[in-house]
Amino acid sequence: MSLIPTAAPTPGIRRAGADDRTWVASLLGEAFMEDPVSSWVFPEAEQRRALHPAFFGVFLDAALEEGSVEVTDDGSAAALWLSVPAVAEADVPAAIAEDEKAAALMRAVSDPANERTEAVGRLTARVHPRHREHRYLMLIGVDPGRQGQGIGSALLGPALRHCDSAGLPAYLEASSARSRSLYEREGFVFTGRTVDLPDGPPMWPMWREPRG
Repeated sequence: MSLIPTAAPTPGIRRAGADDRTWVASLLGEAFMEDPVSSWVFPEAEQRRALHPAFFGVFLDAALEEGSVEVTDDGSAAALWLSVPAVAEADVPAAIAEDEKAAALMRAVSDPANERTEAVGRLTARVHPRHREHRYLMLIGVDPGRQGQGIGSALLGPALRHCDSAGLPAYLEASSARSRSLYEREGFVFTGRTVDLPDGPPMWPMWREPRG
């Protein structure tokens, strides 16, 4: 799931650490309040606002421990990245099972009675490409009051330039038609198979080959 706005100046960018966890979780919760997938997972706005920080905290902890969290220095945006190794075909089921454990944790820490909190992670795990090493953009969120100013695109830029220089592809799942079109401008291409949530919105897996 991802939210990213369009062009304009942006603050500086830095790498976040464990001391930033609380405010980044809160920022992501607010950034995704109107997201179609989040609205499907938590249909009531009050419940969504209350549970979002714990729900997104699972992604955040994974990125802080095993990947990277890039933030603007004014706290207006954050992007969560993981480095994903290539997996042999025979080992794909085990890799999917690991991702499904994270999906179960999302349910356990946010809303155990709500199976939708787990469904998103399980369904995206099954379509995640495993054949090549790549960088995985788990989430990018911008403060609602700053969306549409190009901050998300600017935050994404250095990471994609790093992918280009390292010859690494990038991957994500867009959670709305709007975010899909914005990612396409950054060189991401829809893989051709949506993630269809039960009685809910689609998600668009997208892959980006390194440029240059």
